[in-house]
Amino acid sequence: MGAYLENILQEINKLDTAAYFGKVTGVQGLFIEAGGILAKLAVGDRCSVINNNGRKVPCEVVSFKEDKILLMPYASMEGIGPGCPVEADDARPVIYPHPSWLGRIINAFGEAIDGKGPLIKGSKPYFIKCSPPPAQFRDRVKGKVDLGVKAVNTFLTICKGQRMGIFAGSGVGKSTLMSMMARHTDSDVSVIGLIGERGREAKEFVEDVLGADGLAKSVLVLATSDESPLLRRQAAYVTMAVAEFFRDENKDVLCMMDSITRFAMAQREIALSVGEPPASKGYTPSVFSELPRLLERAGPGSGNGTITGLFTVLVDGDDHNEPVADAVRSILDGHIVLDRAIAERNRYPAINILRSISRTMPDCDTKEEYELVAKARKYIAAYEDMAELIRLGAYKKGSNREVDEAIFYYPKIEAFLSQGKQERFSLEECYEILGNILAIPFSLEA
Repeated sequence: MGAYLENILQEINKLDTAAYFGKVTGVQGLFIEAGGILAKLAVGDRCSVINNNGRKVPCEVVSFKEDKILLMPYASMEGIGPGCPVEADDARPVIYPHPSWLGRIINAFGEAIDGKGPLIKGSKPYFIKCSPPPAQFRDRVKGKVDLGVKAVNTFLTICKGQRMGIFAGSGVGKSTLMSMMARHTDSDVSVIGLIGERGREAKEFVEDVLGADGLAKSVLVLATSDESPLLRRQAAYVTMAVAEFFRDENKDVLCMMDSITRFAMAQREIALSVGEPPASKGYTPSVFSELPRLLERAGPGSGNGTITGLFTVLVDGDDHNEPVADAVRSILDGHIVLDRAIAERNRYPAINILRSISRTMPDCDTKEEYELVAKARKYIAAYEDMAELIRLGAYKKGSNREVDEAIFYYPKIEAFLSQGKQERFSLEECYEILGNILAIPFSLEA
């Protein structure tokens, strides 16, 4: 009861002493045009339009046109027409996270949608859109994150505060790989943003992927594909704001977002509706300016807390150089590439080791670990270079010792890279298994 009274008192203290009203003057496309309320509002503020049925439709101010404001609704525009009242909301684009949010599912407004009652609000506001800590005051990435996936723990080791992208076409296993890491991570807190996700998958993700133990140390932010572009975009910002709260609590946070591409698509829809011209494959310039503003918020803080970011990217037509993938790759600290050809061979997770890289890995591995992984990579590369000749039977055994060794070790390394969804391997186990594989003596007679 005390928590509820505290929430009420906070809301009362935030109330404005005056109310501001206007009215709808026109509706066009995704926009509502309103007048008579200019003095109070700025871009990014919120209003409520009361439709003909008396229902309040929340909106965001996206632009100004002479003496009118342009609003984009968060919900359906059904029932809205000229003359409908417009009310300026007192709500600022902030949320009030609290440690009790762990184990909860929230929407893009920071409201509970899991049927477990209202959320307790913290005392400190966190702006949904904010800047990362100043670069000169941020700590360096340090220490490894155990994600429980053999291929990632060894070949693509991720450090606390690092930002990694998971790049793949549709149906190659991005969400599955992310779910494995969400379930098996040893981070203090997981903040998971499902942006534009299929509605039917939300419950499966919570019950089958996270489970009770995984959900207990997670906050899930959900915006399904049928929701407005404003909500889908805002869900990404809210995910980062919640992660920043736990980072400021000196926690090591694993922030996962599926997917950045849907965030970019939502921003594109909004920008095109405002009248911004398309620049590259239909994406507007604001898309490429918003991506770093979002992604740079992950990373180490200025204290002991960190945000390790994992962001999935849906590459259009398996083209890993398409605009969004290229822009995201240039911002992040490494990329995990999932290959459709590997998935078709039924090896999951379908990570292409040679095309993937972790930029911080050389600094966090010991000399022995680095040499072990480099040796395995060398065998994979040697085999892939001669793969066609080997499959055709054109390679003669004994022609090249390095290739002979690669042929010997490649099937064993491939088996190592394969892993079931429910399996978990610690960092120590991963290096031990790989070391045992490469310790098997090679001979031409083998």
